[in-house]
Amino acid sequence: MAIAPEAMIFTAMADCHGQMQSHLTALEALVKGMESSPLDAAGQKRIGAIEAFFSSTARQHHALEERYFFPPLLAGDEPDLIATVRGLQQDHGWIEENWIELSPQLSALASGNNWFDLAELAHGVEVFAELCRLHLELEDTLVYPATRARLVDLAEATL
Repeated sequence: MAIAPEAMIFTAMADCHGQMQSHLTALEALVKGMESSPLDAAGQKRIGAIEAFFSSTARQHHALEERYFFPPLLAGDEPDLIATVRGLQQDHGWIEENWIELSPQLSALASGNNWFDLAELAHGVEVFAELCRLHLELEDTLVYPATRARLVDLAEATL
């Protein structure tokens, strides 16, 4: 039995959310660990991978949501859902703004530089992680199911 392309899209998006969660947890643990000792080579490599993921894959993920997931929901007639999607669009802006501040610090860490204030970095990571997690939860519990339902309705209407 073949998997429908729509199902593969939702699986890929959910996988990306899982990767985001994993990277956020690792980032928090690495920064927390820096309170007692500097990053070792493995920690630097991990920080570099986290920075690369959020600078590329996560940004592409948000672009896909903006292009394919949000417009059909915004065109609907459910005011609460529309308001939530507008909030998620705003979140994408806040996430990007927070990332623009964090990314250079993480790149520096990955290169072995420590020119930043650890307390400020820890606070920035905390804010970024919390914003991302709340955002992911809304998408997973509301946006993706609503989009999936719209696709089912569209498929049934064309039969």
